[in-house]
Amino acid sequence: MTSPDPSAQPVLVAEGVSKSYGGVRALLGVDFAAASGEIHALVGENGAGKSTLMKILAGNVVADAGTMELEGRRVRFSHPRDAQDAGISIVHQELSLAPNMTIAENIFVGREPTIPVIGFVDRRELGRRTEEVLAELELDLDPWTPVGDVDVAMQQMVEIARAISFDCKVLILDEPTSALADQEIEALFAVLRRLRDRGVAIIYISHKLKEVFALADRVTVLRDGEWVGSEPIAETDPDQVVGMMVGRQLDQLFPEKAGQRAADPILRVEGLTRRGVFEDVTLDLHTGEIVGLAGLVGAGRTEVARALFGADPITSGQVTLEGKRIQIDSPQRAIDYGVLYLPEDRKLHGLFLDMAVRANVVAATLDDHSKAGFMLPSAQSETTAQMVDRLGIRIGSIADPVSSLSGGNQQKVLFAKWLAATVKVFLVDEPTRGIDVGAKAEVHALLRELADQGVAILLISSELPEVIGASDRVLVMHEGAIAGEVAGEAMTEENIMRLATGQTRGTHSHAGGA
Repeated sequence: MTSPDPSAQPVLVAEGVSKSYGGVRALLGVDFAAASGEIHALVGENGAGKSTLMKILAGNVVADAGTMELEGRRVRFSHPRDAQDAGISIVHQELSLAPNMTIAENIFVGREPTIPVIGFVDRRELGRRTEEVLAELELDLDPWTPVGDVDVAMQQMVEIARAISFDCKVLILDEPTSALADQEIEALFAVLRRLRDRGVAIIYISHKLKEVFALADRVTVLRDGEWVGSEPIAETDPDQVVGMMVGRQLDQLFPEKAGQRAADPILRVEGLTRRGVFEDVTLDLHTGEIVGLAGLVGAGRTEVARALFGADPITSGQVTLEGKRIQIDSPQRAIDYGVLYLPEDRKLHGLFLDMAVRANVVAATLDDHSKAGFMLPSAQSETTAQMVDRLGIRIGSIADPVSSLSGGNQQKVLFAKWLAATVKVFLVDEPTRGIDVGAKAEVHALLRELADQGVAILLISSELPEVIGASDRVLVMHEGAIAGEVAGEAMTEENIMRLATGQTRGTHSHAGGA
């Protein structure tokens, strides 16, 4: 990794930046600086103020107080286009491309070169400019390919291409790897390093400290809307950064594992098959344990969970719950049996973002909160208050829309929705995706608490440290089938990846395994 020149002058400097929304303080007197030829990571828990600061720098939000300088010149942006024209571009976590438009049209939308006099788009010049931008990133893409025809990783690259097409001096990326596989992440990192070496200042927001320490030259930490510290990566370590983020040391990100489990499985799945998706999946879940389900993207993990929840049909196989053969042909039937599913995309499949916290918490238990067809507001409020207290959900009011909450608190509301119901088997899919390290520790503690209370948990996660740290044993899928199981000392990233990539098949454990 090439270190930035320590004598380099910052290209972007923000001083004393403050912002409040109503009575809620988002930022208070924050200082931040980014230098040319530097990848500067910005980290902090959800609600720390990272996104607000970046929106101010990119012209999406106007600060209440504070100043900004770009290349030594005082600037103030009232619109994103002002920031783009000045050389500051941002790539948001949710991609904003038009899938039916071509790559070229997406990159230069609203700025297409035109033929003089007649004013039509000059497609030859548009193609030439697009090829020029793509070549800068060493991307082998046809400018005339519809964006919807390329995968998510390439769409992310197109977003970056659009950003640098503005003669970008400062590039801001907000959680750019949340939907990427490891190989795609490495390709993205290679592009970012090339941009850094070209002199672009890159501000990189991520919850994944492993990425931060693999990519960044410097890291700045925000907490509760305030600047905590800024350190060269070479002079700090993940434990120190975590301590700065949460205001305390997280000595144990994962709670102690189960000492024992029930002798007989509460859920037995035999020969579960959905033709063309997964085949002959057989597994047992016992009360009191967390079983990890690992595998590469496309291995079939989510599809198995959705089938067990009745969200997708199966071709064959049988499911036994508490010794009785059952048929789960709909999510409602699964809920009735106490088999619940926390989806990987909380915004798309889990929550009603524009509705109140209270409405979301009781969404799965409406029958318990109504009488003769009429809702019981007092019962809803009581249940919601109990869940808010139990899970430590930080809200202003149970009437607040879920969209107003941080990612970590949104995830807790999703947990609350299911915990308000009777749960025997909990299928949790990427439960810590997009939330900060402090909230992750709280989720891990909650899962272990549920297991200790007698819930059987199937944990799907793409983060191998999480799978290993939170699970009592791990099942690994490869190309739609269970490739093997690892437990005890055999629960290593190397063993899991061998199974996930099809290099080995079978069971790996030792006498101390679960």
